[in-house]
Amino acid sequence: MMALALLRNLANYRGFISGSVKREFQIKYRNSILGAAWTVLSPLAMIVVYTVVFAQVMHSRLPGSSSTFAYSIYLCAGVLTWGLFAEITGRAQNMFLEHAGLIKKINFPRICLPVIVVLNAGVNFAIIFGLFTGFLVLSGNFPGWPYLALLPVLLVLVLFAIGLGLILGVLNVFFRDVAQFFTIALQFWFWFTPVVYPATVLPPEARALLVWNPMAPLILACQEILVNGRWPHWAGLLPVALLAVALCLLGLQLFRLRAGEMVDEL
Repeated sequence: MMALALLRNLANYRGFISGSVKREFQIKYRNSILGAAWTVLSPLAMIVVYTVVFAQVMHSRLPGSSSTFAYSIYLCAGVLTWGLFAEITGRAQNMFLEHAGLIKKINFPRICLPVIVVLNAGVNFAIIFGLFTGFLVLSGNFPGWPYLALLPVLLVLVLFAIGLGLILGVLNVFFRDVAQFFTIALQFWFWFTPVVYPATVLPPEARALLVWNPMAPLILACQEILVNGRWPHWAGLLPVALLAVALCLLGLQLFRLRAGEMVDEL
């Protein structure tokens, strides 16, 4: 019943949600000369730099692969996927504070805010990942049918990110140190995840600890798809998927219980 009510509220306020996403996208480039062109130029520059520097200049190679672009693709897959997670959690932990004035003045379902965060991050990710996909096609490294497996993998990642972000967002209203702590924790989390290095380079003791890192199987699944053109190990993603659903339910419950107090605190 609660899920149906949430979906009904989101459907009724779809105009508010789409308008907020569009407005934020426009504000981001309002006073720039090139405007929305930066959404293409910035990620394109990153892909070119990673490709030229690591593949052509440093001649970096991925262990077990002879492809010139293997490490560049591995790096881009990890960085882009991690960037989506970091953007959703980073924005979600401050969403209630950033929209405090709106929350106090306008009556709307507060659950719209996490959806707006996800859609904004999704638009940015779609642009940059679309360019990356174009590079894969032009360089002859497109993974083929396993590419479709990115959809469920990214869905699990988004659910995990927004569930965690929703919990952090509620807690951050009452304890402002939460955002500062998570920002620091996120830096350690990044380097504990095989984003820029293969997991095989880790000592056996450190590699065993990756089982406790929920982002590791998600990042590795994306890299396996894009680098090797293989379907991910679905059983390995099941614990993360269950955790993602649990975090979403916990976040919604925490939000429902503390919604009234949040308005007073803001």
